[in-house]
Amino acid sequence: MKKWNLVFDVALCTGCRNCVLAVKDEYVGNDFPGYSAAMPRHGHKWVDIRRQERGRFPAVDIAYLFHACQHCDDAPCIRAAKNNAVTKRSDGIVQIDPDRARGQRQIVDACPYHAVHWNEALSLPQHWNFDAHLIDAGWAAPRPVQACPTGALRALKVEDGEMRRIARVEGLEPLQPGAQHGTRVHYRNLSRFTHAFVAGTVVGDEAGLEACVARALVRLVHGDEAVGSTSSDAYGDFRFDALAPSSGRYRVEVSAEGYRGRVLEFELADSHWLGEIRLERQEHQEV
Repeated sequence: MKKWNLVFDVALCTGCRNCVLAVKDEYVGNDFPGYSAAMPRHGHKWVDIRRQERGRFPAVDIAYLFHACQHCDDAPCIRAAKNNAVTKRSDGIVQIDPDRARGQRQIVDACPYHAVHWNEALSLPQHWNFDAHLIDAGWAAPRPVQACPTGALRALKVEDGEMRRIARVEGLEPLQPGAQHGTRVHYRNLSRFTHAFVAGTVVGDEAGLEACVARALVRLVHGDEAVGSTSSDAYGDFRFDALAPSSGRYRVEVSAEGYRGRVLEFELADSHWLGEIRLERQEHQEV
């Protein structure tokens, strides 16, 4: 059976928040009987875009993360609910019944993603239900997907085996602790938000003048293991990404034609710039 999934690419999101506005436009002041009660004008973001700044000048990276109900196959909110107030539809969508769920604050507390919101005025837990009322009316995708100008959001209705294949081919990951709950929102380039990078600039001299060193070979080593290698660009810059924060001691080995090699050691706490790594010219020996 085909089921709904959502794919979000961190690298494609510009933080425009069109998806957030689309959900507010759909639900603020609007009741959809059997699907959802109206969303409060203030305080609720059933869909949100979160911002993460990594590093510091001159090496800075800004990334954005789509945050909403993950539509878990093994949903903690379903187990916490009484009177069948939260159900899993056959198409994969998690539904909170706007009548049966009244007064059940424990549904909010059960969500490990903090994606269920408490409507104080209605004494009701609420979430983004994948625009189930529009899906049932024949829409090809929910409104956040239609509102995304960069293609960072995609809605896929496929069989589970096909979704696993897509996740493997595209390198998709769940938002933790998604693996244990069987989430249906999948993330691409998630390390841009969750992991750290180190960067630096290789500098030498040309005819006695300071110059960027392009095509320098840079290796990153963690313990006895080579993590990766890259080359500096035309500005002498290099970067290693997707490193676990607070992962200990590293060293950078830099070599370039005509220069003496250099080794730099550092402790990785969070994303940062190693600064200018200055290389000295090799002295030519007469034969």
